[in-house]
Amino acid sequence: MRSGNFFTSYAADMALFRTPLERWRMGLFAVAVIVFPFVATSYGLSLANQIAIATVGAIGLNILVGYTGQISLGQGAFMAVGAYSSGLATIEWGLPFWLSIPLASLFTAAVGVFFGLPSLRLKGLYLAIATLAAQQIVEWIVTHWTGLTGGTEALVVPAPRLFGARMNTDFRFYWFAVLAASGTALFTANLFRSRVGRAFLAIRDQDIAAEASGVNVFRYKLTAFAVSSFFVGMSGALIAHYRTIVTWERFTLEVSILYLAMVIVGGLGSIVGSFLGASVITLLPALIATSGRALQTSFPAVAEILPAVQEGVFGLVVLLVLILEPKGLAKIWSNVKTYFRLWPFSY
Repeated sequence: MRSGNFFTSYAADMALFRTPLERWRMGLFAVAVIVFPFVATSYGLSLANQIAIATVGAIGLNILVGYTGQISLGQGAFMAVGAYSSGLATIEWGLPFWLSIPLASLFTAAVGVFFGLPSLRLKGLYLAIATLAAQQIVEWIVTHWTGLTGGTEALVVPAPRLFGARMNTDFRFYWFAVLAASGTALFTANLFRSRVGRAFLAIRDQDIAAEASGVNVFRYKLTAFAVSSFFVGMSGALIAHYRTIVTWERFTLEVSILYLAMVIVGGLGSIVGSFLGASVITLLPALIATSGRALQTSFPAVAEILPAVQEGVFGLVVLLVLILEPKGLAKIWSNVKTYFRLWPFSY
């Protein structure tokens, strides 16, 4: 009787999908992603685009928080850097969106390295306060440097075009957003099969032991900030070109907390968890708003309490996950897969 997965080569052991069932599961998911835009409504496509963009940002944050163990409250700031730098590169330099997005991501990575310098001597709550300072500094620069960002006024970005076609429609942007999310997930999965990724994990588990083992802790911490900020900046740039309007209200401290909730609910140190967390946190307000509109006819007072209900449910979901399954939705998904793989001997 088969009692486990056995490999006869390192290549098989290090494969992204190590069993036929995993390959089938991923194949079915890919088919669903391809078919979805042809059957979904415009509203459904809009939500899917938001989930894909949020997945990019959540994976970027998870690289830093979940995989490297460096707490960050500056997600909104780095997204703002990506959004404004990509938008300004398009407006001022006339660059196409497919070129301004990677350039903005690289610039955000450099900004992330700068704000990651305190990580050499700070950790835990102290590092979180340092990244919170980054959030406040970037917000101040964005709202006060009126000559560059327009201050509190909205920055209008030209609609992205490819071969003459406008790309920020829900259907067309869907493919670009899914490609960005898929590429981010694939890069991250391969990153943590490499020497650099294993160094990140060693720092997360015990940085003193990692340094004693020869890991250059400071260099790899800055590398983690750079890689994380790159993808976070990419998500901000995607938002800028999808919405074509950039305002500082989109990148406040509330956004930083929202993305931190995504990785906590989905599961720290998990790519699947980043996707699940982004999906739940994005769909939850939409579901509550839809339910509120349905009840508004019978109960007009629902409209007044709807914002409070959304915040209350958001906090309740995070609290329940922390109490019932601290490892997040990724752990629940793993338990489900394990149950069916071992059935009927689930013990």
